[in-house]
Amino acid sequence: MATVAAIVDQHRKEILELWEEEARKAASARGLTRPALINLMPEYLSSLAQASDQELGQYTGRRRALVEHHLSSRLRQGFDLAEIIEEFALLGRCIARMWLAAPSTRPTSDAAERLFSELQKASTAVADMFREHLLNDEQSEKHYVLLLETMAKEALEPGASRFRERLADALTVIMESTGAQSAAILLFDPTTQTLITTASRGLADELLEKYVTSLGPSSFPGQIAGHQEPTSVVDAETTELEVSDSLRRSGIHSLLGVRLAPGHRLVGVLYIGLSATRAFSPRQIRRLEALGERLTLHLDNAKLHAELLEKIEALGTERDLRERFVSVLAHDLRGPLSAAKMNAHLLIRHPEALDERRAIAIKIERNINRTDRMIHDLLDANLIRAGKRLPLRLDQCDLGAVAREVMEELASIHGERFALRAADGIRGIWSAEELRRALWNLATNAIKYGAPDKPVTITVERTDGGVEASVHNHGSLLSREDRAQVFEPFARTRSAQTGSARGWGLGLTLVHACAEAHGGRVRVDSDAATGTTFTLELPLDARPHQPRSDEQPEVLAEIVRSPDIH
Repeated sequence: MATVAAIVDQHRKEILELWEEEARKAASARGLTRPALINLMPEYLSSLAQASDQELGQYTGRRRALVEHHLSSRLRQGFDLAEIIEEFALLGRCIARMWLAAPSTRPTSDAAERLFSELQKASTAVADMFREHLLNDEQSEKHYVLLLETMAKEALEPGASRFRERLADALTVIMESTGAQSAAILLFDPTTQTLITTASRGLADELLEKYVTSLGPSSFPGQIAGHQEPTSVVDAETTELEVSDSLRRSGIHSLLGVRLAPGHRLVGVLYIGLSATRAFSPRQIRRLEALGERLTLHLDNAKLHAELLEKIEALGTERDLRERFVSVLAHDLRGPLSAAKMNAHLLIRHPEALDERRAIAIKIERNINRTDRMIHDLLDANLIRAGKRLPLRLDQCDLGAVAREVMEELASIHGERFALRAADGIRGIWSAEELRRALWNLATNAIKYGAPDKPVTITVERTDGGVEASVHNHGSLLSREDRAQVFEPFARTRSAQTGSARGWGLGLTLVHACAEAHGGRVRVDSDAATGTTFTLELPLDARPHQPRSDEQPEVLAEIVRSPDIH
């Protein structure tokens, strides 16, 4: 004759599979994942496999604790009493099928009777606990749910600042409903593993942030987070787990913690403490688990709502940017187009004097070119916002000559306000067109926002690793915040927003993109002593920094045939 423990141990896998197949037929089991369905049955089977035939039927120790925890889980999952009791009856039938299939391993009738007595006592305990749950928890849970709804409503209101206070109020209700003298909650962001917020109430009103920075396994919160079952400590004063000094000195001894339901947007632990040194009752454990799950739901809703508000704010900011941009775009494009149209009408009305009106034709061309540059900037800005690099037409280029052309063209518009410092023969393989636009944008910005009585200096010089082209101006400084976002599309500094100068907020974005496309970078320095300087740092040859592409084979072939760089 075999013992019941031996039969269970030998056929544990088959018993669990049979049980799972039948248990899934219950209405409340539909839609549950396998881990949620089998819950603690593997551990319960293991406990039966470790019990002698004489120990069966006593319903004590580990087996009793597992049954109580199984009931708590089933209550939260919505099982009714009949379904939970049927699970234990089903387990007895599955075990019996194993010994009926092999009569030689059948246990004694006394051992079989004790097994079914054990399962009957488990079913009776489940029924008693279920009735106790219904009778004792109804009023307190109504009060708790009302408080949580109030807390959630306040947390979701615009500008709400009492979230942590309401969280602490919820802990007060948890203490009352469990008969505890202390309660605490810690919430972590699972992505960054950083502490979001904490709250505590009772005798151990802890400064939790000072001693909990992670859910490390050596800490009491870490032990809670690492286990599905509740975690308890008999005496906080003597435990080897990491707890705060204030908790050790508070008079709190027994601790019980539960992990807030996993799979949500927050990771957290909730625990209570008793001033007595004793085990927690099944009722206290069940209630803490139920309240923790309800709290998780409201915290998730609050976090989702906060994220939604951030997105709405971001969309509103983008909408305002677009509206402002469209307004500036219409203003800027209307100017050169209107001038070109007016000059064209003059030529149409007086065709006989065409040769005498070459200046008008030049103005038309200049305004059309200006409009074309604006559209070019817009298209390139769109590429940048899509995460793409600017396409470059590379060739041998004299950077000093490019800087001189930019300075002369701007001088014809703004007067003699520019100084150029450029050594001769600073040549490399770059895009002259993109560098011209970058220097134009930097110099134009310097004119707009620099001191009107101070010169704007353009400097081109060699460095150990390549060349640098910088534009310097005196005047208003860029704050650290402005320097951090000045290269973002449509970004404008505070002085730009409050001053009279208009712009799209794309110039510096295009400068940054030009530097990156060449394999270089752009930096900005701004202080009261020296003024503001934007510096383009470039390698001598931009070809190695280009993405592999066959888009410009003729241009690249011509570059390869060109003379060496000086």
